[in-house]
Amino acid sequence: MAQQKVVTVTGASGFVGRHVVRELLTRGYSVRALVRDRVKAAQVLPPRGAGMPIEVIVGDALEPRDAHAACAGADTCIHLVGILREHPRDGVTFQRAHVEATRNILAACRDAGIGRYLHMSALGVSDDGVCGYQRTKWAAEQLVRDSGLDWTIFRPGLIHGEGSHFMDVAEGLVSGHEMPWFFMPYFTRGVSDPSVPLGGDTVIDPLVAPVLVTDVARAFVAALNNERAVGEIYNLVGGETLSWPDMLRFIRDTLPGGNDRLEPFGVPSKLAALKFQALSLVGLGDLLPFDDGMALMGGLDATASLDKAGEHLGVTFAPFRTAMRAYAPAEAH
Repeated sequence: MAQQKVVTVTGASGFVGRHVVRELLTRGYSVRALVRDRVKAAQVLPPRGAGMPIEVIVGDALEPRDAHAACAGADTCIHLVGILREHPRDGVTFQRAHVEATRNILAACRDAGIGRYLHMSALGVSDDGVCGYQRTKWAAEQLVRDSGLDWTIFRPGLIHGEGSHFMDVAEGLVSGHEMPWFFMPYFTRGVSDPSVPLGGDTVIDPLVAPVLVTDVARAFVAALNNERAVGEIYNLVGGETLSWPDMLRFIRDTLPGGNDRLEPFGVPSKLAALKFQALSLVGLGDLLPFDDGMALMGGLDATASLDKAGEHLGVTFAPFRTAMRAYAPAEAH
């Protein structure tokens, strides 16, 4: 496969996208960045000029015309568009963001003669996933598999890093500045246990291996000209696995402003999902900082083997605590 020189990146101003763009530029690629908001892009992406071969295209991956404009003249495409939560009244749905946007970008790639395509999915997706997020991510993967392009799919777990949404939420929880103020909540899952009286469940604290955003970016760029990566799916997690309570305590004790009187408290994921569904019936679902899918996924382990990603891509994935110690001082507000 010939070396790619011009790379289209969708979702380029998002948290992962801005790091992928920087890694591409560092490695000598030219970037065509598809973004929805020019002002935001100007704030988070390197400016054009001064040796920075980047072109910002304002548009929406859901619009075929914008998708074609972003892909025309490029050698490869990295598709990062996705959402964590739906807002159906505003037309923001998993079906549109994950499936229809992917369909548009794949069509634009074929029309532009792009042969190499890299796709961001998510850890744990399947056709019978626990929620719409997982099922639509899976459906998008099937479009990619059937596209006829030289594709690679990445399935990141929980992504962290300076300025990430996850760390912003965690900062509010461990400081006590955000609800619920008096403890640090996380989701648990129940597993049927015959030894529990009356057929009860054993409560399990899920395990998580957060992956550093710069390691995700390195993995994407390492796959671009890598024949071994064509037709492969890579799970991307960090090099350290923790329980959610242990992770929350570490964040509390490491971030500036953490309140050492706060302790983790497990909330049953299925109960939390039901609460969201009940509030949604009366139009109050948006009052909660999570939806039913987030609750159900939060009760699952977010871990995976890194053997294939490490061997094929040559990327070393940082342990969570080591990585977070390096950027925690910058999280102070």
